[in-house]
Amino acid sequence: MPNTILVGAQWGDEGKGKVIDVLTAQSDVIVRFQGGSNAGHTVIADGKKYVLHLIPSGILHAGKQCVIGNGVVMDPFDLITEIGILRAEGIEIDGRLLISDRTHMVMRWHRALDAADEARRCEKTKIGTTGRGIGPAYGAKMGRTGLRVGDMLSPHFLDAVRGQSDAANEILASWGAPVLDVDEMVKVYRQAAETLKPYIADTVAYINEADRKGKSILLEGAQGTMLDIDFGTYPFVTSSNPTSGGACTGSGLSPRRIDRVVGVIKCYTTRVGSGPFPTELKDETGEHLRQKGGEFGATTGRPRRCGWFDAVVGRYSAMVNGVDFWAMTKLDVLDEQPVIKICTAYLRDDGVRYESFPADTSVLDRCVPVYEEMPGWMQPTSKITRYEDLPLKARVYVERLVELIGGRLGILSVGPARETTLRTGL
Repeated sequence: MPNTILVGAQWGDEGKGKVIDVLTAQSDVIVRFQGGSNAGHTVIADGKKYVLHLIPSGILHAGKQCVIGNGVVMDPFDLITEIGILRAEGIEIDGRLLISDRTHMVMRWHRALDAADEARRCEKTKIGTTGRGIGPAYGAKMGRTGLRVGDMLSPHFLDAVRGQSDAANEILASWGAPVLDVDEMVKVYRQAAETLKPYIADTVAYINEADRKGKSILLEGAQGTMLDIDFGTYPFVTSSNPTSGGACTGSGLSPRRIDRVVGVIKCYTTRVGSGPFPTELKDETGEHLRQKGGEFGATTGRPRRCGWFDAVVGRYSAMVNGVDFWAMTKLDVLDEQPVIKICTAYLRDDGVRYESFPADTSVLDRCVPVYEEMPGWMQPTSKITRYEDLPLKARVYVERLVELIGGRLGILSVGPARETTLRTGL
């Protein structure tokens, strides 16, 4: 079976968890390659809902090996909690989960610094962070002061915890924020290290050995292309690379070993937090999409901003990621729309037209979406199990989206459960 990268093509929340769950059946090893517990993958299996933040969604399939790759920033306590929740559900973890010894950790001082920094910002400059310490952890990684999972095996680990807690307290105090109890930090991280030691491994060697043995590898990302630190709506982005290039640097698997890229994209658009969103609907239609689509963050519960499908974003994501197949989700959310709009370009107030997403997102303040309209199908689709049985107008809509953004349709989802997944090419 092929080695596959799966990425989100919008601002995250595209339904990657469900698609990963479907593709896991074709895979032997599932690797999470970036992000942290600021992201959540929701999977509904056998009528039960699971929300996973760090452990790859493949853990819900017996016999699949799961890896937290080196590109992730992992909060030890979040991971321990997640392991406990899955065990309580009867899901086997031991022997099936590995954590890269190169994975950087989100420490409690990173969370404290994240929250304090966001609180200091004026409303206009707030990033919309989840406050889970992801940005400071990646900052420490790039500043070469981070602590990696492998450091938990070192006799000097707790000395580093004490020293970095003290350093963080100096900053927090200067900002007028609450400081940390350093002795408590040492105590809890000693316990965390003991709990997680059995899972720590050289996963770069493991993944490449699995590939040499002919095993199929699925590389799963969190968030989405438009939140990429390099290619997204900077500075309203995450602190890593959720795009396909990040899959190789975040796992240690060579780009030469990748067979296909699957992009997950909603049949409309959503975004959580601050930042540009050209097709956002602030009216009853937007609220209808939010309620019918259950558009509330899996991690924070925050309501998502909703809007029409943005083909500019789709084309851009297809280009940046090299998307071979699309997994389109939530078509059923549009079932009750008599008229559906698709954004095909942006038009600036001086007549300049944007067919590709601009790096300087401030220009979007002067732009309006260029829409084309299509008739809705006004029929329920959530019980349909074959693509050919969809209403004609629904199929025409989906095919128009694919035509506008390029690539091929591989999966179409018409509901949250495993059973509501229409396979067309994957």
